Amino acid sequence: MNNNDIVQKLWNLCDVLRDDGINYSDYVTELVLLLFIKMEFENTEARLLDKHKLPEGCRWPDLNSKSGLSLLTEYKRMLFTLSTGKEISKDPNDADKTIEKVVITDPLILAIYADAQTRLREPRHLEQLIKSLDSIDWFSARRDGLGDLYEGLLEKNASETKSGAGQYFTPRPLIDSIIRCIKPQAGEVIQDPAAGTAGFLIAADAYIKGHTDELYNLNEQAQTFQRNKAFVGMELVPGTRRLALMNCLLHGMEGDDEGVVHLGNTLGLPGTQLSAADVILTNPPFGTAKGGGGPTRDDFTYKTSNKQLAFLQHIYRSLKPAGRAAVVLPDNVLFEAGVGTDIRRDLMHKCNLHTILRLPTGIFYAQGVKTNVLFFTKGTAENPLQDEHCTQQVWVYDLRTNMPSFGKRTPFSDQYLKPFEDCFHASERQEAQGQINAIDESATDVELPTRWRFFSRDWINTQKGDSLDIAWLKDQDSVDAASLPEPDVLAAEAMSELTEALRELNDLMQALGAGDQAQVQTELLAEVLGLGAGSLE
Repeated sequence: MNNNDIVQKLWNLCDVLRDDGINYSDYVTELVLLLFIKMEFENTEARLLDKHKLPEGCRWPDLNSKSGLSLLTEYKRMLFTLSTGKEISKDPNDADKTIEKVVITDPLILAIYADAQTRLREPRHLEQLIKSLDSIDWFSARRDGLGDLYEGLLEKNASETKSGAGQYFTPRPLIDSIIRCIKPQAGEVIQDPAAGTAGFLIAADAYIKGHTDELYNLNEQAQTFQRNKAFVGMELVPGTRRLALMNCLLHGMEGDDEGVVHLGNTLGLPGTQLSAADVILTNPPFGTAKGGGGPTRDDFTYKTSNKQLAFLQHIYRSLKPAGRAAVVLPDNVLFEAGVGTDIRRDLMHKCNLHTILRLPTGIFYAQGVKTNVLFFTKGTAENPLQDEHCTQQVWVYDLRTNMPSFGKRTPFSDQYLKPFEDCFHASERQEAQGQINAIDESATDVELPTRWRFFSRDWINTQKGDSLDIAWLKDQDSVDAASLPEPDVLAAEAMSELTEALRELNDLMQALGAGDQAQVQTELLAEVLGLGAGSLE
């Protein structure tokens, strides 16, 4: 049984929860409260660790040894203990009194289970869930990584439900590609100010572990830094943060006393408390600030109710000199006028905006949203402290035009990003700059990939008015306006098609026995068109 099989089996358990009145939007949270108890026990036993993170009485064997109403009662008691850190029992000397005992002091466990409670009402459903979890091949799960299994469940929820989960789930191939471009290093502080389920942070951790033999190449002090200080995120939604904390802990990332992902609004006061970072990787939420009043941060130079523009300010202001960032942003950030132009100019002043990746549509939950990845570095290579005129040229890779329509039938995968990564790392960038003007369509003296071009800062300013919405490829499915018929011919064709469609609808209504309704609609249409009665019959 591979990881995908286990994820599918876990996902099928949603049918059990649905029978207990739990909808898809609550499914993952309900399941992971139980799943984490199982995973923590499996992880501790498999690694022969001396100490469990969960106290006695709150571990998996305390559940799977019970059944019926006593099982549901025990589970509710367990969740209360995990969420409060306290165990309440009756005083053996006085039946009317209770004894309160603190059994959990780990702030991370308390944060994960904060306000946790089950909505399950039927003991048989809880028992069925526990038996199903016990029947999973946990040896295979441990081999593939419990954290990866957990992420697979999150991805399943994001891709197959209408709950909105995908708003905070960035496609794994895109995350991995960004990580390979940024190349995070051990010892760097890596931040995600819109962490979601912590996908970027976990991928960065995996990349570093892959290049340090699971941190064994680092000394003890450096290992401690990686576990507790290297990664920090912020998430506004408590339920999403819970998923992120579980995800991080299952990947061996503990963070500080609040965990890797802190609860708070990056665009409010908590965001000002995030320390400067060497690397920032993020996919900020789409939309505008609630109420339209904009973020409450008073340290932003440019006030805006556009969340992405506000996040962009936070990101380039929070980078250390020579710090690197990759941020997923919708098209409106690239062309929005007014304050949008001011923020883009400020970004290009203070940072070297060296690369833009135009992403295809259909790869996010919000279908039709057009997005990009902006890669930039604080200051310049020669002077990391430079804060003016840092951007000299911007390379653009168009992965949107003439691409497949991605979805379940055509999943977005690494193979589509490989050519971009080759260009991103190519030494030909510098060589090409002196040989070809990317805005000159007739230049042929250097063969650059069709999707890959650079544009000078001066051209972006004078020709685009500092808009970064740059495209040059022609859509193969687009229609050339020069070859279209005259407007009156097009209008006549449209009128003809509409008339035929109306006739077919009229015939259908007649066949369905709705002749009277069809007659009324026909008369109304005739009146609108100024025709006599019966003209449309």
